[in-house]
Amino acid sequence: MTVKLKRGSWEIEITSPEDRVQQAVESVLAGMASKEAALPPPDEPDPGARRFETCRGLLQTMWGEGWFAVPKSLSEVHDEMSRRGYHYDRTAVAHTLVDLVREGTLFRDGSMRNYRYVQKRPPGGPAAGGPP
Repeated sequence: MTVKLKRGSWEIEITSPEDRVQQAVESVLAGMASKEAALPPPDEPDPGARRFETCRGLLQTMWGEGWFAVPKSLSEVHDEMSRRGYHYDRTAVAHTLVDLVREGTLFRDGSMRNYRYVQKRPPGGPAAGGPP
């Protein structure tokens, strides 16, 4: 006799003599339960949490929130990103800030190793239309 079982992502086919089917099924279910208990629960993303794939995406979101309304140093930007739970390399942040300056989203003032970044245009303004 053949019996098919499906439990979660598991699908099992048991072939056994008819008088031993119940014992075989119970044995398989017990084995599945012990395996499921040993496995860590799958990571389920928090639907309320917003995750960004790139450093640029996070910086554009910060810009959209008006975070750059007051001039910020690279250290301040990097610290804020870390505070939000994103730990990008400092050089990646610096390069992305330079890209946003070149595109006209941010303005950079100061001298080398002492630059401050500020939004060049307000987010959501009539001419802005959001970050590029």
